[in-house]
Amino acid sequence: MTSLRERLLATVAGQLGRPHGILSPLVARALNRGNETAIAAAVDSAEIARGAVTADIGFGGGAGLQLLLDRVGDDGVVHGIEIADDMLRRAGSRFGRDVRSGRLRLSPGSLTELPLEDNSVDALITVNTVYFISELDAACKELARVVRPGGRAVIGIGDPEVMARLPFTPHGFTIRPVGEIAAALQNSGMQVEQRRIDEKPIPRHLFIGRRD
Repeated sequence: MTSLRERLLATVAGQLGRPHGILSPLVARALNRGNETAIAAAVDSAEIARGAVTADIGFGGGAGLQLLLDRVGDDGVVHGIEIADDMLRRAGSRFGRDVRSGRLRLSPGSLTELPLEDNSVDALITVNTVYFISELDAACKELARVVRPGGRAVIGIGDPEVMARLPFTPHGFTIRPVGEIAAALQNSGMQVEQRRIDEKPIPRHLFIGRRD
């Protein structure tokens, strides 16, 4: 029989992958707090100009949406794409003015099926999302498809060795080596730069893909 501890850990993993139900507001706030450094570093690495068209794929608690809105200014556009309905509703409420103005465009979608046109964004970020997909190559090809020539796609993850030791990651996380993610992004046709952020308790890795 599955122990109570195992059921609790599976619940935690499931909420992190797709926040839902009465726990979703707490999970959203926890995601924002726990990932704020990694998200800010991803936004910086995307080198976003004023007036740009950007996207946050799997935005979770929405911290990245605010940072992107700040970067693109009044003339830019941010696409927020999320698989979790509760996170979409939360973002719609929190950023209602930006949604109404058209600066923020919220859509349901996943890494392997992005609701974006080819060559439609100048930069995108996706942080702590690739744990929850089985088709990494397909996801990276989708990122490359929607980024314009000269644009950037930034993937952020926690250090795989540290993540693998966390008690909840065996319950639905796919932990991949750094090299596997870099290779998948490179195989999508992008030039890839890697950066490491020595954050505690979980160091972070960024993979910055650039379209030629």
